[in-house]
Amino acid sequence: MGSHTRNVLTVKAIDARKSAKLRDGGGLWLVTKGSGRYWTLDYRFGGKRREMGIGPLHTVGLADARQKAEAARALLRRGIDPIDHRAVEAVEAAKAAAGVKTFGQYADSYIDEAVKAGRWRGAKTEAGWRNTLTNHVKAMRDKALADIDIQDVLAAVRPLWGTKQETAEKLRWRIERVLDSAKVEGLRSGDNPAAWKGNLEHVLHKPDESTRGHHEALPYKDVPAFMNRLRGTDTITARALEFLILTATRSAETRLAVWDEFDLEGATWTLPQERTKERRELRVPLCERAVEIVRQMKAQSLNHFVFPGVRANRPLSDMTFGKVIGAHGGGGATTHGFRSSFKDWATEETEHENYVSEAALGHSAGDAVERAYRRGDALKKRRGLMVDWGAYCAGK
Repeated sequence: MGSHTRNVLTVKAIDARKSAKLRDGGGLWLVTKGSGRYWTLDYRFGGKRREMGIGPLHTVGLADARQKAEAARALLRRGIDPIDHRAVEAVEAAKAAAGVKTFGQYADSYIDEAVKAGRWRGAKTEAGWRNTLTNHVKAMRDKALADIDIQDVLAAVRPLWGTKQETAEKLRWRIERVLDSAKVEGLRSGDNPAAWKGNLEHVLHKPDESTRGHHEALPYKDVPAFMNRLRGTDTITARALEFLILTATRSAETRLAVWDEFDLEGATWTLPQERTKERRELRVPLCERAVEIVRQMKAQSLNHFVFPGVRANRPLSDMTFGKVIGAHGGGGATTHGFRSSFKDWATEETEHENYVSEAALGHSAGDAVERAYRRGDALKKRRGLMVDWGAYCAGK
């Protein structure tokens, strides 16, 4: 470690002497690099010579430099390399700083990273995330990330629940995603307070659950596996049910479909107003697999019905759908319930606007949906939604 003589330098000597390297003893040196002067400590560890920077003269005075050098020598006496020790301390300090990161800071950085990685389709998705995780979680934003609990989540979500349901559900899901990410990074521990299953489902009840009871829905997460099983069955009923799910239409709309309603080149199915519940013409954009099914049925066409029944010139019976659903592991789900599966998926898993999925279901409730129909039933946007749904159903 050099000469045992220490504390050779004085403040006056440092000011007066401009040598490139001044020795204070015990391995402590003041060296000139460029226009700056820096403290370094020379030492040997594990048989190798090492040099540790202690800081520039303008921020670390002579007394401070000696103190830091002595702390490093104390580590060496304990068999610890001061440079390695400093690196470990830096990591621990970073972890400690992250530990007091607020929910707002982490949520903002989560969004920044998603944008940087190109995880989202466009600016609308980013805007949606920033809006919900800024305006609807104001009380949570300044709270330490590690301390967010179920009461914080409920305080954010409850004011919207039942009134702005879609926003409420997206908000809950986004908070869940942010907190999941924080846990993976080691910034949180324990269960996610924003999780739905086995958690918030016990205190928040979806406002439309009572009406959905008549049409039991298959959870949307189970739909791809169900569709895979369905594709393995070569019957007209299986194809009709697959087509019904891909188009999110009602049983009668699919069962009574006739050839002249289809424009397969334009991948569009137009239901006349007398065939829809809303008594309004409905244009249904078809995903690739839906078009494939219609072409397949055309190749074995029996009559004017796309999905003919067993009796001559009669459509499929509604009862046969229930049997096929049960036979393919759909439990007690109904054909109408698959419309709920589609709506839940669109709300929970996509950034498609609510009026687009409502228009896809042929609903007219709400001013936005009415306006969408007036400006051409949002066909282009619905086509994007149905293509995404088709890909999801195929397990992509």
